[in-house]
Amino acid sequence: MKNLLNYQSSEYDCAPVSVTNGIRYLFEREEIYPDMIKGIMVYGMDSYNDQGEPCKHGTSPACIEFMADWLTRFGQTKNFPISCHTVSGPEVTLTEGSIIMDALKKGGAVALRLYLELPHYVLLTGIEDDSLLLFDPFYEEPGHPEFDAEYHTEGITFIFDQPKKANRKVALSRLNGTGKSFYEMGDPLERKALIMFNTSAR
Repeated sequence: MKNLLNYQSSEYDCAPVSVTNGIRYLFEREEIYPDMIKGIMVYGMDSYNDQGEPCKHGTSPACIEFMADWLTRFGQTKNFPISCHTVSGPEVTLTEGSIIMDALKKGGAVALRLYLELPHYVLLTGIEDDSLLLFDPFYEEPGHPEFDAEYHTEGITFIFDQPKKANRKVALSRLNGTGKSFYEMGDPLERKALIMFNTSAR
């Protein structure tokens, strides 16, 4: 049985939660090793804020690289069918024939760095027309100013009936944006993505 996708427990754990959601999306609950989940959460918030507080600056690009390598090696050691790799900088684009679009067409899931004004990670799970389906782990309720602002932003559609796959549908034109507004990927030089596959399903 597939799990429902998860929301963040804090303001800072969007990356490890999105990677964990990738595993939930790709694998049945009965298949998932508990030490995979433990490892992602232990390793997944490695940054310090300006006051020197641990975990309060999210997840560094180096940590994303480490998690991709660790998960792939874990799979090899345990004979678990997961394969991960990262894409960085200008290669992180959502255009026809790009690495990420090709991965989604092949059934992969992608933890993608973008912006909700501040850097943020979501999970890409599919393509629908000129938009992508994604799961944003930052929970907001109707009536909250940020929810309402996002709800009325062009190119963003809220999804309420696919809790195992997506809670947003976002236009490719918005995602490919170089700014820091809702779901724009921002400066091409700072982009990052972690691509995950269930190799038994390919």
